[in-house]
Amino acid sequence: MILKKQTPQSEAHSPKSETTIYGLRPVIEAIDGDTRIDKVLIQNGLSGPLAGELKGRIRDNNIPFQFVPIEKLNRLAKGNHQGVVALISPIEYKQALDLIPQLMEGEKAPLVLMLDHVTDVRNFGAIVRTAECTGVDAVVIPDHGSAQVGDDAVKTSSGALLRMPICREQNLKTVLNLAKQCGMQIVTATEKGATDYLEVDFKKPTLLIMGAEETGISPELLKLADARAKLPILGQVQSLNVSVAAAVFMYEVLRQRR
Repeated sequence: MILKKQTPQSEAHSPKSETTIYGLRPVIEAIDGDTRIDKVLIQNGLSGPLAGELKGRIRDNNIPFQFVPIEKLNRLAKGNHQGVVALISPIEYKQALDLIPQLMEGEKAPLVLMLDHVTDVRNFGAIVRTAECTGVDAVVIPDHGSAQVGDDAVKTSSGALLRMPICREQNLKTVLNLAKQCGMQIVTATEKGATDYLEVDFKKPTLLIMGAEETGISPELLKLADARAKLPILGQVQSLNVSVAAAVFMYEVLRQRR
């Protein structure tokens, strides 16, 4: 259980003590205390020496942050939030640059799933749930522009997020280059692909990339792909929900490897 750092009642109080910390000084102290912060929400236009100190801590520790209207902060914190709310992660993130070489040293061909800017919490949770069921070794997400790894995501994943290694990385290209150097093939799931997903040899060590429904996979990641695989679409709707598409790919990997 993640406990909220105790702070004076006048400074901050959280109705969801396991998931939020608010107040300028309490959030700074949480960062200094290595609390697992998923994201910091900062009021638009917040200024002052303490706010500047907080922003410096956020930059130095590569913590995702977002500027938001005060109304959003008021909904999250009923007390004096002082213009800042930190969302606490229920998991401890892994480092892909350490994990991938370790996986390649194992007896089984690893399967790593990368989610490129999948922001919907329900989709994210459903994907991780399927990943855990199909034996995926790790899930990689960007540190900005990804679904919040909070209570809702854990619930949607049926607890799979608490068991699946999650790597939150600042640079996805760096992860892909390392994976290629280690001998993994990079497969992207895209409706613009030239290869039917059934034609991909998933018995090889694989890093599979799924993109956001609206934008797909980023062009700079597509360039690094060894295979661009597509699912057959026979109807008038041109794409599947990303969690459904991811499930099809992951179960094809499982089918081939069994």
